[in-house]
Amino acid sequence: MGSQKEPSAYERQLVALGRTLQSLRELENADALIETTLNYLQTEFDYALVWVGLYDRVEHRLIGKGGTTPAGDASVLKQRLALNPGDLLEQVVIQQRPLGVPDLREEARAGEWRRAAQKFNIQGTVIFPIRHKDRCYGVTLLGSVLWGISPHSEEKARLSMVLGGLGAALYQIDMDVQRQQTKRPAEPLLALLAKLRTLPTLKQRLEAIVDETHRFINADRTHIYWFEPQRRYFWQRVSTTPLRGDANSQTTGITAQEVNSFYQALAADQLVAIGEAHSSLKAEITGRLMQHLGARSLLAAPILFQQELLGFIAVEGTEARIWSEEEKNYVRGAAHLVALTAPLEQMEETIAQVKLDQALTSEVSHAIFSDEDWSKTLQKASERVCQRLGAERFLILLYDQDQEKFEVCYQNHPSHRRPLPPQIEGLNSVDWQMLERSTEAVGVENLEEDLKLMAWREVFLDAGVRSLLVCSTAMGHSLEGLLVIAHENSRTWSRAERDLIRIVSQQIGLILHQWQLQRQTEQQQKVNQTIQWGLTTMQQTHELESLERAAMQHIAQVLQVPLATLVTWQPGRKAAKITAPVVSSNKFSITTDFVIPVYTDMLVQWALQADSLLPVSVDELTPETRQWLSGSDIGQILVMALRTAPEHESTGIVIVADRLDRYWPERQLNALGTLVSQLAWSRRYLVLTETLTQQRENLERLNWYKQRRIEDIYRTLGLGVRRLNELSHQKDALASMRYHQIIRQLGNTLSAIAPVLRQENWQLHLEYETIPLVSLLKRALERVETLIKQRQLWSQVHNDTNLSIGGDIPKIEFVLYELLISACLRSPPGGRLDVWCRPIDTRWLEISLTDNGVIEPRLIEELHTGRSNDLLAPSTLDTPPGLHLSICQSLMQQLGGEFNLYRLEDGRILSRLIVPIAANTPSTAATRTRIQE
Repeated sequence: MGSQKEPSAYERQLVALGRTLQSLRELENADALIETTLNYLQTEFDYALVWVGLYDRVEHRLIGKGGTTPAGDASVLKQRLALNPGDLLEQVVIQQRPLGVPDLREEARAGEWRRAAQKFNIQGTVIFPIRHKDRCYGVTLLGSVLWGISPHSEEKARLSMVLGGLGAALYQIDMDVQRQQTKRPAEPLLALLAKLRTLPTLKQRLEAIVDETHRFINADRTHIYWFEPQRRYFWQRVSTTPLRGDANSQTTGITAQEVNSFYQALAADQLVAIGEAHSSLKAEITGRLMQHLGARSLLAAPILFQQELLGFIAVEGTEARIWSEEEKNYVRGAAHLVALTAPLEQMEETIAQVKLDQALTSEVSHAIFSDEDWSKTLQKASERVCQRLGAERFLILLYDQDQEKFEVCYQNHPSHRRPLPPQIEGLNSVDWQMLERSTEAVGVENLEEDLKLMAWREVFLDAGVRSLLVCSTAMGHSLEGLLVIAHENSRTWSRAERDLIRIVSQQIGLILHQWQLQRQTEQQQKVNQTIQWGLTTMQQTHELESLERAAMQHIAQVLQVPLATLVTWQPGRKAAKITAPVVSSNKFSITTDFVIPVYTDMLVQWALQADSLLPVSVDELTPETRQWLSGSDIGQILVMALRTAPEHESTGIVIVADRLDRYWPERQLNALGTLVSQLAWSRRYLVLTETLTQQRENLERLNWYKQRRIEDIYRTLGLGVRRLNELSHQKDALASMRYHQIIRQLGNTLSAIAPVLRQENWQLHLEYETIPLVSLLKRALERVETLIKQRQLWSQVHNDTNLSIGGDIPKIEFVLYELLISACLRSPPGGRLDVWCRPIDTRWLEISLTDNGVIEPRLIEELHTGRSNDLLAPSTLDTPPGLHLSICQSLMQQLGGEFNLYRLEDGRILSRLIVPIAANTPSTAATRTRIQE
């Protein structure tokens, strides 16, 4: 048998390492694990200082567990070292990596170990973390009396394995402790649920829930607080500690207003946890709540039933505490159990209240469908509802789409309280959609703190209201009206109360809808009657000034505006004036004597360019317009042009004005448009009638004057003839011959005038005559011979025919004479005048006059196209020479001929006259044959 070989040093190291690792895997006690590790380090490594410290996460410190020192002083090995930022030990704990120090005596960051190193003459030092799965459980410190010593790679490997094994063993022990300490809420809750079934009263059930919760959480105090919605405060109903005072006394409770965010969190079904360095609430509310409870930590879960807050269960601690998820889940589960058991106690009371509410809604429904007056019906309903809810105010609001505000169409309030204003501002889009989409009444518990219905906060707070219950009267449809219940104190509205208001609001919605339809009908009838009265008044007015004044007064009355006026001008004129202003306030005054430029004033031009009614803000007006539209309170303006037919020229605009915040309802705009349109036609009719009447009067005077003048001439000539006839009896033969010649001439003149006096008193009478063309031209030129000489015109007749003209020769002669006069007057001095004659065919002859005069192009155009359909529009045919030429044109058409005026390419003016040629009549003498018209 051979001798056994002595194991090498390396083999001994491996054996020692294996035994140590085996022991670390099998041991389950932390002290035994640390002792095994220390024995290995002291035996296998040559370090003067060996120390192991475990990490305390809560206190952030290292607790010494033992080791060895050069002098055998064990006191330094059991010390507790607090970790501070920047320390070597804290660096190793946080970074979880080894750290070497050349000389521990000189290391300022070593803290207590620097002093120990100086005492024991420790220099080179290595600090290893004890870790597992990124969790640090402590450190190991190895020090030597030599400077700068550092373990070799093989030593580092053995140290890493041993310390890693220690970390893994400590991790396993930590997990086992956590599993043992972990609370499982499901089992105790199930046991509690089974226990609750055996308890007869709600009080016993609540006490059981509090006791079991207190035992599971292991808290200092556990309570159940009940919520009083009418006065909005929590009172302590069940507690593990004796209650202070009366259980229903508010002195033992918490008002919701004091801890509003806490109350809001509970109402939103949120768990409130307040512990060490953490709070679900704001700091201010947290401090106030904890001071009231006398606690440093709190866990509160809401007790909710059908989204209605009944109270909350609270677990309190006198010291700061971190609440685990298991504890939070248990408290929430306990609150759910309370919510399930609490309504059973109030079941009979709830059933009785439901019956009363049904009776109330039935009474309201019966009153609505009865024959009573609506105001009495609403009064009865409001009194019953306010009595049931303990509210002070009952309001019905109707939305006015024109003004975008709510009208208070009915309100019931205490006699010693002032009513709300007749109108309330509209809501923002968020509140509007909330009320429109809500399927139940919306409650506002505290107007001062709630963000709902912000637009109404000021008006209701001023009236002493603090809480509201609001419901649409037409759920599922666009917002038409609202039922509002108001309370003077902050309070919570229960589901039963919200359901009651929902039912009553829908019933009242029927009244409201009918009442709104009736009011709209009455308003429309009133507008229609007003318009009809205005139209009738304008139609019966026969004076322009009276028409304009009556129309403006009526428009101001219909639109209820402080300013209504007309701005008018004559057709073709550049200046306008203010007509018939109606001003009820000095702050809406206008400058009535201001001359308004039609083509440059922007307000006038905007009105003329607009097709209909045009709204204008005062900020859009130019400084020039503000010179005459000068009222200080003028804000909103409506302007509309006086229009009739599209081809008619507008001669005025209507202006109405009011304050800047004025809203124009659609019915008023329609009424204004109708009145302005009727005014335009009535005004045009009166202006046209007045114009035609004036023209007729002028013509009558002119005709009367001519008639009397001709009669006078006839009388004078008759007298002269008689006297000459008396002289004819003289014996002188020569005188007698001359006298007889004069008598014949005068007789012929009188004979020509006689038919005019007899047959053309008030209208033209046509006669048929014939005359040689040469004679017609000669007589016409003799009439203008003096004018031709005065203007030094060169005239020439171009006639190669020997024809006779047939028709009413005196009228044709006057037409030709008028054309010659016009040509002479427009020709420049020294100009040329030509008369051209040529037959068109066997029936018609063309007589053309050419001159190089100047004529208005519009006159030529209107002679061809005729005057405008707008008889009030200015025309070149209204005054000479256009008037005379227009008369000649119409006269020639009546005689069967034609006359027109042209401008030739060389710039000359052509007057073209077409006359009929006499048929089968002598060409040298004129004969007369009468024809009937």
